[in-house]
Amino acid sequence: MTNPARTWKRPVSVLVLVHTRQLDVLLLERASHPGYWQSVTGSQEDHEDLRATAVRELAEETGILARAETLVNWRLANRFEIFPEWRHRYGPGVTQNTEHVFSLMLPGQAPVRVAAEEHLASVWLPWQEAAARVFSWTNRDAIFMLAARSSRLP
Repeated sequence: MTNPARTWKRPVSVLVLVHTRQLDVLLLERASHPGYWQSVTGSQEDHEDLRATAVRELAEETGILARAETLVNWRLANRFEIFPEWRHRYGPGVTQNTEHVFSLMLPGQAPVRVAAEEHLASVWLPWQEAAARVFSWTNRDAIFMLAARSSRLP
């Protein structure tokens, strides 16, 4: 039986690649799954536009404060199946999520304050190592795309 007072997560999220000009990529280790590494991710809240979601998740998960206009919206959305173990967070029958990709280039590797309830650790890695370490295909593909786009970075 479902709880009518429960607030379900929206099946719309952001993926934020945080990187340096040298293409060192920030990864976070999930607290609920030690050994699962990812970029900043998070679900959109009802009142937010996607850029606001990206800014909020970046601050919550890393302590990095960014202005909305410094994030690059890739205008790329990936649709994927939500892992069965996480479906209880979503409404009945929801099995797919749409993830929107953003990036933030920093001048260098910034200190990170992970949200202990969500992540165990953070690491900065060269893009090739970061792509090999992430568990999500959408995250891996975005890192490869970042490297391909790097010649167009300002």
